[in-house]
Amino acid sequence: MTMELASIRVVRKPWGKTDLRPWSELGNDGTAIGELWFQRADNQVPEPTLLLKLLFTDEPLSIQVHPDDAFARSIGLPHGKTEAWYVLSATPDAQIALGLKRSLTAPQLRAAITDGTIAELVHWRDVRRNEAILVAAGTIHALGAGLVVAEIQQRSDATFRLFDYGRHRELHLDGSVGAATAGPSAAQIAPDRLSDARLVLSRSPYFVLEQVDFAPNSYWEVDADRETWLLLLEGEAKFDLLQVSSGEAVYLQGQRARIRAGARGVKGLMAYVASEPVATLLQSRNGETREATVGRVPELAARRSVPEPLVNARGIRP
Repeated sequence: MTMELASIRVVRKPWGKTDLRPWSELGNDGTAIGELWFQRADNQVPEPTLLLKLLFTDEPLSIQVHPDDAFARSIGLPHGKTEAWYVLSATPDAQIALGLKRSLTAPQLRAAITDGTIAELVHWRDVRRNEAILVAAGTIHALGAGLVVAEIQQRSDATFRLFDYGRHRELHLDGSVGAATAGPSAAQIAPDRLSDARLVLSRSPYFVLEQVDFAPNSYWEVDADRETWLLLLEGEAKFDLLQVSSGEAVYLQGQRARIRAGARGVKGLMAYVASEPVATLLQSRNGETREATVGRVPELAARRSVPEPLVNARGIRP
């Protein structure tokens, strides 16, 4: 049984930011930080199935693709990489790339990567704060500049670059052609409201991502019978005796814990290993009727860069 405040791993990237506030005080040495990874406090324990990150973009990321499980295993990797983004901050002109404008054959995709015209074929669109995007394995994609994004993903570093804006990093021609679904992306599924406190943002065969909203001074119980991450975006809360503030994350596995929201309430993200929402994972304990989620699950199912040393999680400030 485990419940712990996550530590933070700093990953420097050429496209990152030097000012991460209000999410972190890191980056003041002038070196760009692209990612903050939320990690188990003890690096000797087995790695979790999911990886929770914050990403900070001052420049566009490379145009890239991640393999699905089948392709990953064909090249000796344990599994592929599906991910979901939740936009915490976006400048007025911020964009993401998701899929291509039209379908390409494998030879056409290879030629477009080789001559750089792939940059003109990806589908860029505007993005806004509080938007969630599922990036299924095989989808050609990129984050643009001016974004702060929370990301949940299968724990994998399997990334193939198709275009990198002249940064002189390696492109992965064979891997990209083999892994990519070279066409428009699948349609995004609209968020599903489970209750006043729970909004399902994204779901995949590997994880569910929810937004949670706790009223000021309210009481909750999380029954994490599976790997579960809770990232506080606003406010503060106590998980049993563990005090957690905005910008901090809690890892739970096989653990039941009481949560008390602070005086300002809480807005957060909850991600867990499942293919559909788990009704019993989070329940109100305010002396009211249990969260009205149990009857919704059948309905929902029917609808359908080397890491640097760990930094204590208290380096993130509210």
